[in-house]
Parts: sequence; C-alpha cells; structure tokens
Amino acid sequence: MSSPSPSKSSRRGGALARVLAPLAGAALVAGGVFAIGGSGGGRSWGAGQSYAIAPIVPLAADPAKAALGGMLFEDERLSHDDQTSCATCHDLKKGGVGASPAKPRNGAKSAFDTLSVFNAVFNYRLNWLGEFSSLEEAIDSAVDDPGELATSWNDVLTKLSADPHYAERFRALYGGGWDKAAVLDALVQFQRTLVTPDSRFDRFLRDQEGAITAEEERGFRLFEGFGCIACHQGRNVGGNLVQKFGVFAKPAGDRKTMKPADLGRIAITGLERDRFVFRVPSLRNVAVTAPYLHDGSVASLEEVVAIMGRTQLGRELATSDIDLIVKFLRTLTGRYQGVPLDQAGDVGAAK
Repeated sequence: MSSPSPSKSSRRGGALARVLAPLAGAALVAGGVFAIGGSGGGRSWGAGQSYAIAPIVPLAADPAKAALGGMLFEDERLSHDDQTSCATCHDLKKGGVGASPAKPRNGAKSAFDTLSVFNAVFNYRLNWLGEFSSLEEAIDSAVDDPGELATSWNDVLTKLSADPHYAERFRALYGGGWDKAAVLDALVQFQRTLVTPDSRFDRFLRDQEGAITAEEERGFRLFEGFGCIACHQGRNVGGNLVQKFGVFAKPAGDRKTMKPADLGRIAITGLERDRFVFRVPSLRNVAVTAPYLHDGSVASLEEVVAIMGRTQLGRELATSDIDLIVKFLRTLTGRYQGVPLDQAGDVGAAK
C-alpha cells in the first residue's frame, strides 16, 4: 500500500486523533488495560505501550435462577402467537444470532442486523442505537415490540403461571411472586452465563505459547497500528462507546440508497450530533456472526474490513493487510459450555 501524501497524512492524523479521543474513557469502561510491548516482545498488565483490551472471564450468576432463565429463553410462549422465543433470533448454536435482519413478525421487519446475545452483558449500552442501558430494559422492550415477541407482560405472566413446572420453580426461587421483575431477573441471570471465554486470542493475551500463529499476530498488529483498536477494545473488543459511521467517507458511500436505519442515533435523540452515530459492536465471535454492519448488508469479513478501512480510517487497505486482519479476527471466537462457537452444534440453554 502506498504512503499517503503529507497533506493527506496530516488530515488523516488529525481525524484519527479524534477517533482515538474516546479511548482513554473507554478504557475505564472496559475494566482493565492490557499492554503489549512495542515489537511483539514480553507482555505485561498495565504498563508500557497500553491499550484497553482484556481477556473474557466468566461472570457470577445464580445457577438455579440461570437455569430457569434458560428455560424462559427457549420458550415460545413468551410471544403472542407461541411461535417465537428469545432463541429464535438469538440461536446459541449459531453464534447467538438468527435471521438477520430478523424475519418479519406481524408485518414488522427489523431494519437492523441481529446482534449476538453472547457477551452482551459486557456492553455498556445495547442495540445498534444504544437505546437501552441494561439487559432488563432490552428484554422489557422486546416483549411488546411488534417485530419481536409482540405480546404483553400480562399475557406472558398468565401463560407462565398456568404451567405447574414454572410455578414450582418461581415459588422456590422468588417466593411465589409472579411478577415481571422475577421473569426479567431469571432471564438476566441466564444471560450472565452467555459469555465466551478462552478464545485463542485470550490465550495469546495470557502468554500461552503458540496460541495464535505469526500471521494472526501480524494481523493483530495491523489492527492496532491502523487504529481499529481505538473503537474496538475492552473485554468485548468493542461495545463500550458510540461512534460515527463515516469518519472519512459518507456512510452511504458503499450503498446505492440511504435507508432510515442508516441515520443512527438521531432517530432516538433528535440531536444532529447523533446523525450516523451507532454503538460500536463487539468483535468477539465476529467470524461466526455474519452478516455485518448495522443493516446486515455485508456478508464477508473481508468486505466489512475493507469498508471500515475506507469509512473509519481513510485507507484503502491492501488485500494482503485485509487477509491478515481477518486471520486475527478469527482468533476472537470463544467457547460456550467448553465448546468453540464455530463447533457449537450441540450447545443450548442448560436446564
């Protein structure tokens, strides 16, 4: 790839500095800083040339409540027509995603790509527009959303209370109180178990010899050196800030027509500064969660890396660099129930 002219380089440097500006704050959100020495030498926590990235670790959850939440997660009775569960759109056997954008429900089709439920607990806000600040809020909204479960809490609680098996479990765990808060808590406890530790890159961060190949490490160095890591860092390699899509090129530059979903957070805030701004997605398990971008319009990692280079970094990335970065991204696939997500045909909610 040829070097930019000084004038372009200067403009790029200033804009890249603006992209990097949120990084210091994001590091605090991420909950830890992992440092790697400048030329691939020794690695150590919190010293030297630092950036915000850390391995995934399991979270504490109440086992009995999580098991109950797992039952609810896969129960189609949570929808109005008894045909859709949380797992319909967030299939644990398929990277925590489903049809994307989600299949039409009651005439309503989501304009957005389905985000993975794995590791969602680590995100500081949820959904592409970041309109929810907690899992409870996101689940609550899904219940009466016509494009999701399309029901009401009254209907949900009526159905569940008529099931003796549920009644026994809720009585034992929540004192018999049939209310929205108990159902939400059980679902959140289950989602706290949907973390995917022990990716090959996590093992690399922990100094495991041979965890990733030399080419994969070179891809990571490019990911770091180009500035991708400014937005994709933290435990979730993203998910901890919002950012404009189209720092150097208009977001519609790779599309023939602009769609309402392309407008970003301005749709919920009404603020001009939020035009084309989205929550930065996590790159954890990105190799098994295609398609990509907020509208699910891109099928391959190679294509989305090229688009992000152009729109966010002002670079036309060389094919060889794209290939190396994709090799690195594939090392971010973690494990659920001890099974790598790219081999997760038999995983499911624990009962």
